[in-house]
Amino acid sequence: MWTHVEGMEGRKLKLYALSTCGWCKKTKDLLGENGVAYDYVFVDLLSSADKDSAIAEMEKMVSDLAFPLLVIDEELSIQGYKPEDIQVAIHG
Repeated sequence: MWTHVEGMEGRKLKLYALSTCGWCKKTKDLLGENGVAYDYVFVDLLSSADKDSAIAEMEKMVSDLAFPLLVIDEELSIQGYKPEDIQVAIHG
């Protein structure tokens, strides 16, 4: 279900994305430019059961579902493409 991208280990980053979402691509590109390790999943490409599971995980972090959703260390989330917030979150 999840794809791992190699990079500098540090904070645990999980990106919930859609395969057709331009903002999701920009978020992945930003993470790549920063050279950090992260895991991502394209929710729209999942099977029905896996999609339900991913959405349930997302709902634990946010009340309104929107993409992209970046979860940091299972405790902080950034919804949408917010490069400044992402930079602060991944670099502490």
